[in-house]
Amino acid sequence: MSNPAGIPQQAAPGALTFTLLRLLADREFHSGEVLAKRLEISRASVNNALRGLGDYGLTLHSVRGRGYRLANPPQWLDAARIGEHLGEDGKRLRIEILDSAPSSNTLLMQQAARGAPSGSVLAVEWQTGGRGRMGRTWCSGLGNALTFSLLWRFECGLAALSGLSLASGVALMRALRTLGVEGARLKWPNDALGARGKLAGILVEAQGDMLGPSAVVIGIGLNLSLPEPVLRQIGQPVTSLADLASPAPERNLLFAALLRELHGVLSGFARNGFAALREEWESYHGAQGQRVQLLSPDGSKMTGVALGVAEDGSLVLETPQGIRRFHAGEISLRSGERENAAD
Repeated sequence: MSNPAGIPQQAAPGALTFTLLRLLADREFHSGEVLAKRLEISRASVNNALRGLGDYGLTLHSVRGRGYRLANPPQWLDAARIGEHLGEDGKRLRIEILDSAPSSNTLLMQQAARGAPSGSVLAVEWQTGGRGRMGRTWCSGLGNALTFSLLWRFECGLAALSGLSLASGVALMRALRTLGVEGARLKWPNDALGARGKLAGILVEAQGDMLGPSAVVIGIGLNLSLPEPVLRQIGQPVTSLADLASPAPERNLLFAALLRELHGVLSGFARNGFAALREEWESYHGAQGQRVQLLSPDGSKMTGVALGVAEDGSLVLETPQGIRRFHAGEISLRSGERENAAD
């Protein structure tokens, strides 16, 4: 989740911590001595590796004579399980899962420059430098968010990719609804909201020529749950899938649903652009027909009624000066003087 306050993210857990957490995934007590023997390390090393898990949104019980028990183990991403959920669709994707990395978008952009194929997917359990739009930090706990990036190659140039972040939002909404998650809405240009605030963010980065071909990396961060240590880092209204569905979709199933919908939407976008998705995007738009305030990159503000979006993905506002289109900015929903849609 984006963190406007700029609070530093927790350093990544070490490789030994990840190994121990997977051994504790059954929610049962495990003796420190048994864990140490199994991994051929000292008990002190086990203890040190399991310190400070609360900072990652996890709860560890340590009981003398019984050992360690993880109360809320992460739902670990598993490429094989994701592939099973995808079926034939999985053959078009190459999925890589890392325990930790600075940023899935940054790594996948680097891989794209080295020739990685379209359909390459990179998911990271813990990002130390996850990024949102406008350089914001993305904050999440371990296993209670889904943060991944997808590389897609287009024959068209960068000039033809207008509206791609909105198209990705349509894929996100389709996936959530397929899994029975209701109550999420889109916010122009690249967020999804729940009743309490921001649910997900989309970051699109591109490389290539204006006339083509081009390569795009689409990064998505989606909150599954929000433990208190994570909430303390964020500093803005937020929500999670746990607030919208009980139980929330299993993480690997959710990931597969998102990848399937992204594949379909991006394939259609390559043929028809955003125009074919415009009406569907507006049907998910949380501010459709409502009074909003737009903060432009230059700091100016404009208030008007959100009429929707144009075929290039620009925001269409009815303002005192007439109907205008905007290609960049941050909007907030206006109700008197109260803002109730998070940036």
